[in-house]
Formats: sequence, C-alpha cells, structure tokens
Amino acid sequence: MDVIYGLIPLMIVIGLVMVVVFFWAVKSGQYDDMEGDSNRILMDEDEPVVNHKENKSENDKAEIDKRNWPDAD
Repeated sequence: MDVIYGLIPLMIVIGLVMVVVFFWAVKSGQYDDMEGDSNRILMDEDEPVVNHKENKSENDKAEIDKRNWPDAD
C-alpha cells in the first residue's frame, strides 16, 4: 500500500509532463502538415533531374562505368 502513495504522484507528474510536451509540439508546428509528406512521396516530379555532366563523351561514361564496376568486362 505504501508503494501506491509514491506511484500515484509520480504518474500524475509524468502525465503532466506528457501534456506539456504535446502542447509544445502543437504550438511549434509539428502537426501542421500531416498529409504533405505522404502525398509528396507518391507524386512524380514534373521535370527530370538534369545531370550537369551530360556533356561527357560516351568513352568517358564507359570509363566511369569501368571504374565503378571493374568486373563488368
């Protein structure tokens, strides 16, 4: 029975801390955009990503492939 006298105030303090953390998260904007990331991951990009090194010749590209995959020969 003596343990209950210590556990009840401890649980009340922990509960109050959790409520304060929740209100802090809401106030700081953690829950503003709940669907944005889930929708963005499904959307295709409108324009393809441009590789700035596209001007390399085919020989340079083949050489890069050989360096990255030496067993490909």
